[in-house]
Amino acid sequence: MRAFGALLITVGLFGFFYVSSEMEKAEPLPQELGWREALDHPTGRLEMARYGCALAGGLGVLLLMFPKGR
Repeated sequence: MRAFGALLITVGLFGFFYVSSEMEKAEPLPQELGWREALDHPTGRLEMARYGCALAGGLGVLLLMFPKGR
């Protein structure tokens, strides 16, 4: 599980920074959109991908810290 955790951290970090750099190129979302309407726009999908990469990195940290449970 440690190897998988390290892989998740690596993918999460690189994905987070890649998506963040792509978001700088995209146009900003209007503030009045909800999350479902935001997913219709490329910037909204990039924002959700950034959160997904952060989640993957966080799970990777947990797997490195606790590889076999408690």
